[in-house]
Amino acid sequence: MNTPHPVIAGISGRCPRCGEGRLFSGFLKFADTCESCGLDISAEDAGDGPAVFIILIVGFIVVPLALALELSMEPPLWLHVVLWLPLALGLCVALLRPFRGVMFTLQWHHSAREARLDEDAS
Repeated sequence: MNTPHPVIAGISGRCPRCGEGRLFSGFLKFADTCESCGLDISAEDAGDGPAVFIILIVGFIVVPLALALELSMEPPLWLHVVLWLPLALGLCVALLRPFRGVMFTLQWHHSAREARLDEDAS
């Protein structure tokens, strides 16, 4: 069995081990196990990392566009709200699942775990 590339598996929402089973059981909830290979992913979590990246990316897209519109046409404030709020929300919702999947598959691929202090060390 060939392990799929973690970025491709994450974007497509597939299992990081086999690339066939679904990674998500809901829109953002990870499945408990892979339906194809049986990989237990119930304890895994991508945390808030994907949201941070998405906020930065969406801000990088929306803010310059809003600034360019403001400087070129000086529209009323309500027009900014009508244009940029749906665009920002739509981009955030569209990017959250793929980014969450990529973050998880990269963590799985590199065997990343939560940092712990070694209690036995002196």
